[in-house]
Amino acid sequence: QVQLVESGGGLVQAGGSLRLSCAASGRTLTNYGMGWFRQAPGKEREFVAGISWSGGNTYYADSVKGRFTISRDNAKNSVYLQMNSLKPEDTAVYYCARGQVYGLVLADTAVRSWGQGTQVTVSS
Repeated sequence: QVQLVESGGGLVQAGGSLRLSCAASGRTLTNYGMGWFRQAPGKEREFVAGISWSGGNTYYADSVKGRFTISRDNAKNSVYLQMNSLKPEDTAVYYCARGQVYGLVLADTAVRSWGQGTQVTVSS
């Protein structure tokens, strides 16, 4: 069974940047669609970004388009989320998610494995 471990979260001022990493152990991420989700206090978990198994296609929530970039390195069994121009409303716990083989992760219904989450806090 795959284990997904996120890192890179923290406290940053508005306008700053963070890079989240998701490392997998136990199983390869190659051939799996991957995604990032987030959950703010009192709100439902929401889709942030997704990437196809090859890395050739990426998808973003409107709220982060142009500011966040998802990428993957299959050789390192890792997925990343570069977050720029951060806003206080980006404050949330961010989760890495693995989908199905050759599938896309665009909603939590497509997720088959979750990471434990990493806190991102953006101060104004």
